[in-house]
Amino acid sequence: MFDPCPHPRVFALPPGVDFPRALVQGLHQRVAGQPPHVLAGVQLVVNTHRMERRIRALFDAGPAALLPRVSLVTDLTALGAATHLPPAVPPLRRRLELVQLITRLLDQQPDLAARASIFDLSDSLAALIDEMQGEGVTPAAIHALDVSDQSGHWARAQQFIAIAERYLRSGDDELDVQARQRRVVEALIAEWAQHPPEHPVILAGSTGSRGTTMLLMEAVARLPQGAVILPGFDFDQPGRVWDGLEDALTAEDHPQFRFARLMARLGLTPDQIAPWSDDVAPCPSRNRLVSLALRPAPVTDAWMSEGPQLKGIDTATRDITLIEAASPRDEALAIALRLRQAAEDGQSAALITPDRMLTRQVSAALDRWNILPDDSAGLPLHLSPPGRFLRHVAGLFSSRLDGEALLTLLKHPLCHTGAGRNEHLLHTRDLELDLRRNGPPFPGAEDLAAFATRREVPEDWTNWVARCFCDQHVTGALPLSDWVDRLRQLAEALSAGAEGGSGNLWEQKAGQEALAIVTALANEAPHGGEMDARDFADLLGGLLSTGEVRDRDAPYPGIMIWGTLEARVMGADLLILGGLNEGSWPEAPAPDPWLNRRMRHDAGLLLPERRIGLSAHDFQQAIGAPEVWLTRAKRSDDAETVPSRWLNRLTNLLQGLPDQGGAVALSEMRARGHRWLSMAEALEEAQRSAPAPRPSPRPPLAARPRQLSVTEIKKLIRDPYAIYARHVLRLKPLDPLVQAPDALLRGIVIHEILESFVRDSVLDMALLNRDTFLKRAATMLEELVAWPTARALWLARLDRVADAFLLFEEARRADAGPIAFEARMRKQLDGLDFTLTGRADRIDRTERGALCLYDYKTGAPPSEKQQAKFDRQLLIEAALAEEGGFEGIDPAPVARAVFIGMGGSYKEVPAPLDAEPPARVWAELHQLIGAYFEPDQGFTSRRMLHKDSDAGDYDHLARFGEWDRSATPVPEDLT
Repeated sequence: MFDPCPHPRVFALPPGVDFPRALVQGLHQRVAGQPPHVLAGVQLVVNTHRMERRIRALFDAGPAALLPRVSLVTDLTALGAATHLPPAVPPLRRRLELVQLITRLLDQQPDLAARASIFDLSDSLAALIDEMQGEGVTPAAIHALDVSDQSGHWARAQQFIAIAERYLRSGDDELDVQARQRRVVEALIAEWAQHPPEHPVILAGSTGSRGTTMLLMEAVARLPQGAVILPGFDFDQPGRVWDGLEDALTAEDHPQFRFARLMARLGLTPDQIAPWSDDVAPCPSRNRLVSLALRPAPVTDAWMSEGPQLKGIDTATRDITLIEAASPRDEALAIALRLRQAAEDGQSAALITPDRMLTRQVSAALDRWNILPDDSAGLPLHLSPPGRFLRHVAGLFSSRLDGEALLTLLKHPLCHTGAGRNEHLLHTRDLELDLRRNGPPFPGAEDLAAFATRREVPEDWTNWVARCFCDQHVTGALPLSDWVDRLRQLAEALSAGAEGGSGNLWEQKAGQEALAIVTALANEAPHGGEMDARDFADLLGGLLSTGEVRDRDAPYPGIMIWGTLEARVMGADLLILGGLNEGSWPEAPAPDPWLNRRMRHDAGLLLPERRIGLSAHDFQQAIGAPEVWLTRAKRSDDAETVPSRWLNRLTNLLQGLPDQGGAVALSEMRARGHRWLSMAEALEEAQRSAPAPRPSPRPPLAARPRQLSVTEIKKLIRDPYAIYARHVLRLKPLDPLVQAPDALLRGIVIHEILESFVRDSVLDMALLNRDTFLKRAATMLEELVAWPTARALWLARLDRVADAFLLFEEARRADAGPIAFEARMRKQLDGLDFTLTGRADRIDRTERGALCLYDYKTGAPPSEKQQAKFDRQLLIEAALAEEGGFEGIDPAPVARAVFIGMGGSYKEVPAPLDAEPPARVWAELHQLIGAYFEPDQGFTSRRMLHKDSDAGDYDHLARFGEWDRSATPVPEDLT
């Protein structure tokens, strides 16, 4: 196939060319006129499965021919590589072993690192081992580094690197993937040195970014019938620029750096790199423009010398659109509009970006037109239904069961997928309502049995729930194999349901992928040692996040979303390069806890800029497409963004070439983008609707409430609309799913403690002492409060006010004694079909027969002025007492009524009985209630709230926010 050549044989294709198509076309050209078996004798080595599939699809499309042998650089058996080496150690096993070793090291030296970083450290150390093996760096090279200026950090890092040396010096029986690959390549090179293959061997599509691949590329290029084909080679770059790409410290981030290194190792010059085929770039003038824009920083003075000679800028930028959106949402919507247009026109289009958030936003925007793009990354497995299900199941082991965790799994589409799922969902709904209404915060088997009795739910269903969910919390450490067994058994039992069976957990692509990961984890579990439930949940989540799920049959044809890797091997009429901001494209280099940049260079490891250089090469290839969009958002997360360095260079270069039309071309690029941004803005523009008025509904008299509690009178005064919503519309706020130790619960519990303590002390005054009070409080908190932290905090607050409470309690007992606790009150207002109800916390009677009313407050008690106008609870209770409104207590004068504050400090606030005598309070209450039985009296929302910041349960129903307190209420007669 190839004529003899005095130097290693390297071909290339320019940026923008559809690489797989040009590769196949070049093969057909070289075997033209030769027997069919010549093409079948070609050994073609490519770097990705996607490239392999694309090449096979192109051959299948014709003309008819025998296919070459296609293999991957990671599978060299087709090249005759030695196969005596055992299989590589699975990466998961190595990671688990590293986790154990790092754990033991931190147990011995806790000051080295936080235990929470164990998994991150193991991943980073595994990556270092992988890199050292791939680049052929020995432990001796690491030890020889000059660390005189960072001895403290280096001493800590060496503790961990010593762990890595164990694996770097392992024999052939325990080779990692990279170590085995390098051994295979070295053996293959040695074999070729003695017996070079006679058939053509072509390595295509790789940039040689890893050391082992670079070795293989060198060996193939030196074969008598070998050739290397480089993608995206810059034929327009001058020789002096190539000469300046020798130092990795200054040139690693350049798109052509890896090709310069390959040429240096092969002793080639740029003019010895021949085009593989006759294919030309879609826009050669654009390639020249981009080549000049991406010159290395030390030679950007070339802009001044070469810029004036640059021709065809208008042609280069004619098919480039620049989108500079105000926000990521605007960027995504503009992209979606263009993809929709491409779908309508039958044009193939692809969005290329490493920003997964942007791809999800674009996919969501396309969904409005029922366009599902072919996303090469698919859905991350840990976000798929099986992934979420398994993570929720693992979460049962690490914490006590609460209502949220219980219902999250019961409602999951993979739970109870067997027979009777409809009944299961019905029972789950009933259980949710019962938990919201009755609790408890941490349901157990007894609570589920009580629920089954209350709601007449089948016993077998509640037994299944209790068996699967209760007592799953594990506090100690277990072997990893036990955790995996528990996870799989419980997950399958939950998926099967109460009727038994297999369930649908492992079905479809996502389930099969999840099963593969769980099975791999089970196989390697003996190497994982012991861990607690939280560490197991973190490990499982990390493993699931490495998987992805794709549905090849569902996407809309011709509309694609690619990562930068896929863009190297695929072609489309329109390429949209999205998310062109620093930190996104290129991504910021990951921090390295072991070696800094200079140490990596001295040791022969890869520099952090390597990934930036690869991204730059991806950018240079993609921007050479027939039609290109360049998009970015000016702001993200309420902060200004920085344009990608490549986009910045391109725009700066164009602005600096006004004589060649650069500034005009840039303006036209932005104008084309502004047109699409305007359409996106128009698409998002919503019809303005008039704000809702401040409501003041006037329901029919027959529908108005005929009974309120004493505490609701305050609500009637301050926010009548809340009374209307609760008693007329009969809307009640939904109780929280997970009970919390909030102010409401604290008030209930403190009331219980005070009532119990005071009741018992009636018979024995000796019990009125600090120790008895605090012991009683501790006992009842243990019984009534399920949260240890809340118990401790609330007991501490009671301890702080105990002395003052006991002192004032003795004063109260000096002339009075308790006669009723939680006394029921009920009184019908004369002349009105209305009943007042309620309960009084405590009633005492003095020696003279007068009554004393007390109400406990765990918050701030209302002041006397607030009681006189709004919070009239005690004043109304005093009026009821004198009117005989308490059950079992005869009418009697009220000597005093007091709010007892048991919050952060002890405080007593008496009711202003002298300023607001009970008779007047009773008359004003008649007047207030009577007013709301007038047809023209509306229930105004937020009529007299204490503060504008006070939130009501029905503010959203009243559309508060569309109006404020200055708005005039608008009455509305209801029928």
